[in-house]
Amino acid sequence: MTSSPPIFCAIDTSDLDQAQSLSRKISGTGCGIKLGLEFFNRFGPSGVEKIKKKIGDSKLFLDLKYHDIPNTVAGAIKAVSTLGVDYLNVHAAGGLEMMQEAKAVCPPQTKLLAVTVLTSLEDEHLRAVGQSTPAGDQVERLARLTQTAGLDGVVCSAHEIKRLRAACGDDFVLMVPGIRPAGADKGDQKRVMTPSEAFEAGATHLVIGRPITGAPDPETAARDILKALR
Repeated sequence: MTSSPPIFCAIDTSDLDQAQSLSRKISGTGCGIKLGLEFFNRFGPSGVEKIKKKIGDSKLFLDLKYHDIPNTVAGAIKAVSTLGVDYLNVHAAGGLEMMQEAKAVCPPQTKLLAVTVLTSLEDEHLRAVGQSTPAGDQVERLARLTQTAGLDGVVCSAHEIKRLRAACGDDFVLMVPGIRPAGADKGDQKRVMTPSEAFEAGATHLVIGRPITGAPDPETAARDILKALR
């Protein structure tokens, strides 16, 4: 279920010049760009604007995972949506009302997603914080709640793609991190899959970071991964 762009490259760095250079080169391959908490906490909205200028019409996912009381999250979404990014996200664990209020203030041109269960977590970690297991059950529960709230989709691990596609339908966005090309280091990710496997399972978009940004030639690495998906 390939979509444009099939890949968002995660660029989280405290070096603004490096972030701008990487964003310009990688967006030129057909990948979108994902900016997360490290980047946003260091450079704020002005940093996002600088990246937007470098990537032109390429898609931008601002991955801030808001999770707070409904009014606070709605205010945060309203404030950050002035940046005109293509994707924003919240934590589904914040509940139905929080997601509904966030969606109500999110501009229609920005897709709002909800994080289900972080890809760094496994069943033992969920049990330690009192959440239901197995992880797949919790992911589906939160995805269904997200859909009820009217959001555009979820962030989930590759191992829940088929299950969520069946549960939530073909139009529900599945943004999938924890993607590692064959032979790549898993790092701190636990529930991982290769890019081809994830798309065959039904992912909408993949999030790939270090296998691209940590490569000797990030632009070539991005092109090689995209080529393998065709």
